[in-house]
Amino acid sequence: MVTEEEILARLKPGCICKGIKLHRIIQAIENGATSFKQISQITGIGGGSCGSKRCGQKVAELLKYKENIELFAREEE
Repeated sequence: MVTEEEILARLKPGCICKGIKLHRIIQAIENGATSFKQISQITGIGGGSCGSKRCGQKVAELLKYKENIELFAREEE
């Protein structure tokens, strides 16, 4: 079953300049991308008129979130 969060990610912009949805960025991270450069290569984000300021910030937040989740999971082991 698709969660509300997943539906919203499919609708929200991840890179406004390039018209790429947030769920593509999340997918790239879930599939192992660990840097803006890797995510950019996979999804096509960045390089737009804002110079990656908006999507770069989103990517940094998502990577930090993933890092915190992984750290928390390791501490519980």
